[in-house]
Amino acid sequence: MKAAGQAREGKAREGKTDKRAPPPLAGGGWGEGAGGTSLLAHARTMRRGATPAERKLWQGLRGHQVGGLKFRRQVPLGWYIADFYCSSAKLVIEVDGMSHLDAPADAARDAWMAEHSIRVVRVSNRAVLGNLEGILIAIEQLARTPPPPNPHPPGGGGSGGAKAN
Repeated sequence: MKAAGQAREGKAREGKTDKRAPPPLAGGGWGEGAGGTSLLAHARTMRRGATPAERKLWQGLRGHQVGGLKFRRQVPLGWYIADFYCSSAKLVIEVDGMSHLDAPADAARDAWMAEHSIRVVRVSNRAVLGNLEGILIAIEQLARTPPPPNPHPPGGGGSGGAKAN
């Protein structure tokens, strides 16, 4: 009897699917200093630990308040986590503090986003906290502007791996 119960239990486990979904644009990964947790779990942790500027900007972006656009926060994209992402406009909004000034990791992530035709806008904590209305107007205008064509589509090649600025 015990063996039959174990066999049924094993078959039930086989039929279950893994509930962890891969990031929207790439498969799996640990990414962005996740420290041994999955990228999705790390994004969830970041949502709970938002900075004051991120919380304030989220209050302005959530619920389709900016031009009827849907923004999501702390979204896994490839190996990265975007602070705010609007998929219909292919627009990422990053709220950065002083630690992001000339950060090499930001350049690599911006290059990855550009390769996938995703525009990245960086706004400072100070700007969000001091001029939320102006930031929201600028985000809406940018989101409504079509992105420039990507000269090097994903998987395509530039000349010898050099990237144009």
